[in-house]
Amino acid sequence: MIYERPLTQHIHINRQPLNLKEYEAKGGYAAVRKAVKEMTPQEVQKAVQDSNLKGRGGAGFNTGIKWSFVPMGSDAPHPKYLICNADEMEPGTFKDRLLLEGNPHQLLEGMILAAYAIQADISYVFLRWAYKKAAALIKQSIAEAYAAGYLGQNILNSGWSLDMHLHTGVGRYMCGEETALLNALEGKRATPRAKPPFPQVSGLFGKPSIVNNVETLCCIPHIINNGADWFKKLSFTEDAGTKLYGVSGKVKRPGVWELPMGTTMRELLEEHAGGMRNGLMMRGVLPGGASTDFLTPAHLDTRLDYQSVAIAGSRLGTGTMIVMDDATCPVGFVHNLQHFFAQESCGWCTPCREGLPWVEKILLSLEHGEGTQADIDMLQMHTQLLGPGNTFCALAPGAMEPLQSALKYFMEDFERHAHEKGCPYVHEAVASSEW
Repeated sequence: MIYERPLTQHIHINRQPLNLKEYEAKGGYAAVRKAVKEMTPQEVQKAVQDSNLKGRGGAGFNTGIKWSFVPMGSDAPHPKYLICNADEMEPGTFKDRLLLEGNPHQLLEGMILAAYAIQADISYVFLRWAYKKAAALIKQSIAEAYAAGYLGQNILNSGWSLDMHLHTGVGRYMCGEETALLNALEGKRATPRAKPPFPQVSGLFGKPSIVNNVETLCCIPHIINNGADWFKKLSFTEDAGTKLYGVSGKVKRPGVWELPMGTTMRELLEEHAGGMRNGLMMRGVLPGGASTDFLTPAHLDTRLDYQSVAIAGSRLGTGTMIVMDDATCPVGFVHNLQHFFAQESCGWCTPCREGLPWVEKILLSLEHGEGTQADIDMLQMHTQLLGPGNTFCALAPGAMEPLQSALKYFMEDFERHAHEKGCPYVHEAVASSEW
């Protein structure tokens, strides 16, 4: 079936992204001209709110409602800031990279519209350090937008001005959390802030700030051009629009696709990713990146939207699926994830700083044949101790999601590690090769 693909229709992996003139020829910046000349900032906010665009960075909160918390009017504090979170460091997530490298002007247009909606004065693209190609393209696109009058002073003779800057991060997973990102932008250690106050009221340098994900911002020009009802009709469910879904793991065609929100996990895995490699079966899947709970083959007909995935027992997150096959050890799989999360803890709160390395150490001992049943019980306890409400931010609770669900669905594998004094998958692989 052929679906409408507003976000990726002009992206071709074997071709350079559209420059400014080419982007304008495809209808680019029409939404900026429409908004600035024909709509008030409040009308732009309402259009996005009515569209039910939910944040594509993982939180799934209504974008227009988030904007509405920013103080408006002549008495509002200035400068206001609009920040694009392009610090894509969730393991298994690579959807934003496609947009950044494939159509940077689409992102810039979305940022300009979002900045206009909250009457921001300054905007930043906070980019992951490793995205070198994206950095060069964004820098070039910002220069083109300034030259064309879409950025700078008195944009399109509207009396409204906006400056935009590229900021390349130094590489911390924690910067995906919006208040830690704001601290990093201020030149501070990337640790989360206490809330309240929320960034919409007191964010970057204590001024009103909005942080939105790359994919979220790229949706906005299409909503302004085509309307909220059009955006809703793109989806199979109440969660509106299209979604960039990714698949990694031992599938035949790993990649990323723009599909209607609510596409089933089965369609994504079997039709678009081509199913599992020959001789392998899918045993578990993290549906929204590394910090989500495992789902199993019994959940394949789950629709990939925020509510449906939550009912199934996980989170949609970034919508990028990590597939675990039946030849991969669940204990080793989860250990690899916990190693990452332990490294990326900012160290701000004790449970995360001390608990995650301890969880990693226990999993490693099970893999090396030194673990016991008591260690498995200790892992169970840590999923509670590091769960929601016990840490300063969501890093540790997110890290516990793949662990707690692995203990739920694959307990037999953990127990075999303890009883057989080692990883049975290694033993079986050796026996198979010897035979």
